[in-house]
Amino acid sequence: MKSYDVIVIGAGVIGSSVAFHLAALGAKNVLVLDRATIGAGTTSQSSGILRTHYSVRENVELAQRSWGVFNDFANYLGDDEASCGLVKCGYLISAADNDKLEPLRSALAQQQAQGIALELLNAAQARELLPIATFDDAALIGFEPDAGFADAYLVATSFARGARRRGVTIRENVDVQRLLVENGRVIGVSTSEGDFASPLVISTQNIWTSELAAWTGVAMPVLPERHAVLALECEAAPYTYSMPVYKDLASPGMLYCRSYGGNQMLVSEGVVGETLQHSDAEQGDIPLDYVAEVGAQVAERFPAYETAGLASSWTGVYDVTPDWNPVLGRVPGVQGLVVGFGFSGHGFKLSPTVGRVLAQEALGLATDVSLAPYALSRFQRGALLTGKYGLGAVS
Repeated sequence: MKSYDVIVIGAGVIGSSVAFHLAALGAKNVLVLDRATIGAGTTSQSSGILRTHYSVRENVELAQRSWGVFNDFANYLGDDEASCGLVKCGYLISAADNDKLEPLRSALAQQQAQGIALELLNAAQARELLPIATFDDAALIGFEPDAGFADAYLVATSFARGARRRGVTIRENVDVQRLLVENGRVIGVSTSEGDFASPLVISTQNIWTSELAAWTGVAMPVLPERHAVLALECEAAPYTYSMPVYKDLASPGMLYCRSYGGNQMLVSEGVVGETLQHSDAEQGDIPLDYVAEVGAQVAERFPAYETAGLASSWTGVYDVTPDWNPVLGRVPGVQGLVVGFGFSGHGFKLSPTVGRVLAQEALGLATDVSLAPYALSRFQRGALLTGKYGLGAVS
């Protein structure tokens, strides 16, 4: 069987970033395998929001480093034609005088201490930035000017192109069926196209990580969880590209919203979704009752949207861990196996830095940030990275 120095499983935005960074760090013989095509899985379902706001300090650093990449994407990739589709509109977050107020205050103070550009606004100032919203109940409002949104699929394909230009082999529509392990050491993978040898495998299998757990016999706590995304259209109050992404901690669903072009708002909830019995990125049904429920929450903050129409919708599947934060690094007991999974809805915004640190770890280099807090063993040790807002994608 053909041999490689490193094999990466998965060509979503994380796997493609890993591949690019492996090559950039000097790896010469790298193979990427994906069961479908580059970025076609959960990456293509991403809402694309970019922010550094997290209540988990370690995530802030990953997001801050990643923002620097998104903000200088073509130069970072060494490709004048590369684009991430970045819209720099800022990120607005607010809480009412309830149980989210002090967690938000703490998280904003933490961001400022970590050197994030951040402004505290009153309701009138927030309304100037987002005039289609009302902030009558806001007890605290934070604004991150260096934030916005981008295109996750475009980022994945750009990283993949950069990896290929540096000699990485990417094979699509090849299903990895088993990890080959001998005496506790990785020796390759078995696939629908035959076996490939390698002493080093990096798994970015996302919602399919349960397969890796079965292959290795190592517990990897992650569940597939479906979330719905709606595009609402309102001619009376268009959500323009100049208006910031908005996170509404006062709403029951901790809604996030952003412009979706034209007169449309993209909106979804930031709370626990529907756990699936099987890992599946296919589109799920969105009940009209759910649309009405989210629409009512939107209308509370955006009054003109009481008469908004549903322009389109889709579902996305998160790979959710018990603390809604990723597992990054080596797997104890399986020498040569490195993993990145459990991003729980915020993998895209962290993908540049995560790809780099996983590549560094695999190659035995010092990592830009410590991976210790993200270790798989944290679940057994009870050292969880649970965010201050509770379970949800704003950890």
